[in-house]
Amino acid sequence: MKFLRKLLFPFSFIYLLITAVRNFLFDKGVFKSYTFPVPVIAVGNLSTGGTGKSPQTEYLIRLLSEQYRVATLSRGYKRKSKGFILANQNSNADILGDEPYQFYSKFPSIQVAVDADRKNGIEQLLALQSKPEVIILDDAYQHRRVKAGFYILLTSYGDLYAEDYLLPAGNLRESRKGAQRANYIVVTKCPSDLSKVEMENIKKKLKPKKSQKVFFTSIKYDEYVYSKEVSINIDDLSEQPKVLVAGIAKPKPFFDYLMEDYDEVMAFPDHHNFTENEITVLNKKAEDRRIVTTEKDYVRLVDKLPADRLFYLPIKSRLLNDKSDFDNTILDYVGKSTANC
Repeated sequence: MKFLRKLLFPFSFIYLLITAVRNFLFDKGVFKSYTFPVPVIAVGNLSTGGTGKSPQTEYLIRLLSEQYRVATLSRGYKRKSKGFILANQNSNADILGDEPYQFYSKFPSIQVAVDADRKNGIEQLLALQSKPEVIILDDAYQHRRVKAGFYILLTSYGDLYAEDYLLPAGNLRESRKGAQRANYIVVTKCPSDLSKVEMENIKKKLKPKKSQKVFFTSIKYDEYVYSKEVSINIDDLSEQPKVLVAGIAKPKPFFDYLMEDYDEVMAFPDHHNFTENEITVLNKKAEDRRIVTTEKDYVRLVDKLPADRLFYLPIKSRLLNDKSDFDNTILDYVGKSTANC
């Protein structure tokens, strides 16, 4: 792998040149960035997936939705539709994409929209009769046509952008310099007992600007798994063999949390669209075992497997440091922006 990376470094320099020129043109106003009369929070990363954007977006939804009309806007990765779509009771994962449909299913009081053109998506949301008071852009850190009022940059504890390289030699979508656009830098998927000493060591690696705040989060798994009909405690679930299914970027923590020696594991690529043959295989396995999957995969499987055999494990993002500071700064930004609208 190291040898292959060395071979790919020349192509990374080409990629660096392309992305650097693009960012320069946006920074200088040659390429226009659009702002809107509503607070816009962009959540994203420098790398290609697996940093925990969905739990972070859901954290913001919980934080803001009690006080404001919240909308999420995603591109709807791998959806089988095009253009702007506002989620409704007829929506599914094929129409919205798995993550937006997950947001819609969990938070029915908010507006969930998809549009690859985020500028158009925001314009469509603001044209609604009940327009949102705050918009959360999911996976939009590189979408420079829209200038958000607040940027949250995610990086995984085990895969810091400061230790990565540009595509194709590494996993970065743009150079590390892109981190300078962030208001918050959030190190995700940390051990729950991460020490303050290690936090400081990571901050030194990331080298944030003085104006940037660095936070650390861990993933908190639920104590229950859920189907359409019932919930089962994890301890009770472990008494019988099951099949664990995951189509996410980094499934190991999910498997580690649930797996017993007698369980079967089925791993698929991130955002995997299950084929008819795969669904047939899973239905066969569901005859004598429960199928337990991630939230993201559940929304793609829910109508294709028996409701009493398919379960999902919810997760949440949990702040390990300065939670009140994190929350209050976000609330203050949205409150001031909303007051000025």
